[in-house]
Amino acid sequence: MADLVIDAGTAADIAKFEQQLARYLSGELDDDVFRVFRLNNGIYGQRQGGHNQMVRVKAPYGAITAQQLDRLADIAERYSRGWGHLTTRQNIQFHYVQLEQVPDVLRDLAGVGLTTREACGDTVRNVQGCHLAGACPFEILDISPWAEATFRHFLRNPIAQRMPRKFKINFSGCSTDCGQAMFNDVGVVAAARARDDGTVETGFRVYVAGGLGANPHPALALEEFTPREDLLPTIESILRVFDQAGNRDNKLRARMKWLVDTLGFEEVQRRVLKVRHLLLASSSWPGGIPEEVEKFGDEPAGRAAGVEPTAIGQGTPVTLRRPGAYERWEDANVVRGVAKGTVSAYAHAHLGDVTATQLRGLASIQRELGAEVRITNRQNFVFRGLSERQLPVLHARLDALGMATPGAELVRDVVACPGADTCNLAVTQSRGLADAIGTALEEEGLAEVGGLRINISGCTNSCGQHHVADIGFNGAERRAHGTSAPGYQMLLGGYVGEERIHFGDKALRLPAKNAPQAVVRVVRRFNDERTPGESFRSWLDRSGGARAVGATLAELDRFPTPEEGPDFYVDYGETGPYVTEIGESECAT
Repeated sequence: MADLVIDAGTAADIAKFEQQLARYLSGELDDDVFRVFRLNNGIYGQRQGGHNQMVRVKAPYGAITAQQLDRLADIAERYSRGWGHLTTRQNIQFHYVQLEQVPDVLRDLAGVGLTTREACGDTVRNVQGCHLAGACPFEILDISPWAEATFRHFLRNPIAQRMPRKFKINFSGCSTDCGQAMFNDVGVVAAARARDDGTVETGFRVYVAGGLGANPHPALALEEFTPREDLLPTIESILRVFDQAGNRDNKLRARMKWLVDTLGFEEVQRRVLKVRHLLLASSSWPGGIPEEVEKFGDEPAGRAAGVEPTAIGQGTPVTLRRPGAYERWEDANVVRGVAKGTVSAYAHAHLGDVTATQLRGLASIQRELGAEVRITNRQNFVFRGLSERQLPVLHARLDALGMATPGAELVRDVVACPGADTCNLAVTQSRGLADAIGTALEEEGLAEVGGLRINISGCTNSCGQHHVADIGFNGAERRAHGTSAPGYQMLLGGYVGEERIHFGDKALRLPAKNAPQAVVRVVRRFNDERTPGESFRSWLDRSGGARAVGATLAELDRFPTPEEGPDFYVDYGETGPYVTEIGESECAT
């Protein structure tokens, strides 16, 4: 298939990048100035230094086409290390791209309608959305066109280029909140209310000032109900208030959550609603129903008569009841109950990594089945719009690619950030720990326990979203016997869903090498002690809470001497002694 005609805005972006890159390489442009420019274009420095770059590609609300998957495979082979990484914000990242090659990468991406513009930096980041939007039996509205409209409105928007800090927007189609709206700067959840005449009006509930990081904050409801025609003006008003009042002197206290701490929620709310009231006078007023919604519609998928919809969201009590590879995959990875008679199914990407061969294979499957594909916020893919008869075909094709593991909402599906493999801020190899935990669970016969999520971050910044997992870990340097060693803080009981959020509570600190055993023991207890359908959070509360469960693992917080256990002082995937190396943070640039 021929490449698309590159639109004028993207062509101008690429030309400017080439020009500024030439100025930087010649010494004409200062490093700090070029860094800000580079980040705003989605190009992020790696801890390896030199000209090694991470290229972050935006996939708004996770939507991706077969042509784009093919092109991503080409980029993985031509410019990176043969594979890409899916993020918890529905981006695709490529590492070890050389700075001089970035313009070629940008041009290749633009040829299939993809961009890196504002994927990093103090901008409106990739607009996320529930990966089942338009295919969910529980949704109130299909938020896909709303997320698309929001992405388009803020891309290259002058008010969104140099904000006090990054700004994250998220959409969910119902209160199940699979899109995880409750920890974003703006979280949008489709809602409904009864009119005086007895009819029902659909719209949204808008949440503001949520965030993870070292100091997590829950998002707060701006108002009870936001009509459809007011949604984009509301989001723009929030952005304007943040741009005007956010902390520009201290990047560490510059997010929306800190603005609420400084001004108080009532004052932030007052300012937003006042700006919205007068926004009609702005040349950028985005009021009314967006063109994308008018064109594609936002009617919900609906529920099929006589079909019990598959439960979704965190805590889903998945049980593999049948023998056979296909049957087990179907039990775990297939979502049913949509009125239009289609089904959805997950393709499992181990640790969020996808090889060039897998990317091309996914593209081929998408074409063969005529399906839609989206990236999930748990670093997998979901095929949508399938018929029942296509499921065995999909399973066979995924199995050939090594992506048919029954993993959806099973504990084996561990999520991790890139960690110290490439990130300047990470202090531990989070991906290595994720792999070790998965292996330990498989060996103990516990990998298919349902209703449990494990997330790992290589530092406190929560790129791996450890705060909202049932079992979460964040990396930390430990000192033992006068020597540095890799360690983790274990948190238990995180949850996001049903328009509420609970951040995990600290259980105990552990040597990195003992974390897999700690997970095995907690998962085994939960599996053995839970009542039918009981959530992890409920079991945890019944068991005395995170501290009480952590106390039963206290003997695991022990370091042998370097002579007795030298591997405790070497991180996963490393060959030499553990050393904490934290580079200059481009997250706060």
